[in-house]
Amino acid sequence: MEATFAEDHICFQDYGFRGATVHPIGMVTPARIRDADWKAIDPEIRTTRGETLFVPRRQKPELEEFCHRHGIARASRYDAWGDLLEPFLDTRLGPECERATLGRLHEAGFPPAEVAGIRRRLTPLMHAYNFDAMVWEWAYLGLRDLLNAANAPIVAPALQDALGDPATFYTWTMRIADGTAPAAT
Repeated sequence: MEATFAEDHICFQDYGFRGATVHPIGMVTPARIRDADWKAIDPEIRTTRGETLFVPRRQKPELEEFCHRHGIARASRYDAWGDLLEPFLDTRLGPECERATLGRLHEAGFPPAEVAGIRRRLTPLMHAYNFDAMVWEWAYLGLRDLLNAANAPIVAPALQDALGDPATFYTWTMRIADGTAPAAT
């Protein structure tokens, strides 16, 4: 993935997430950007349509400068995917931590049955990504990791195909990340 920052747009090349408006190449103008977070673990842009687009980490300063130049606000938001994917980390979390995670998810509108359903749907994919492919992430898995798992060649295509239509899956992940719709599949 590459991003080129021009005066009046950002051009994405080799954007590997099927379903994205900039896959595999595309452009975003300031008018299409709702906000951004250049301080996030994975720097991101949120479009006016609720899509999260990632920028390479090494380009944090360029993203920040572009946003300042165009009056695009920095906004940090609740990371539902970080909490939803927590069981797939290569670490053991105690019951107190799990209760806190489920509490945050509930406050964000995710009832326990829905959380369980999302996690059940993603278990084969995320196990293949973090354990079978030996990523061994122990601290944080988020939306970018989920999209990597759904698109990267390190995961068996059959597991990726089991997610259904890539564009539909991508839209589902974005709606959860944006908090604009119920997470039901």
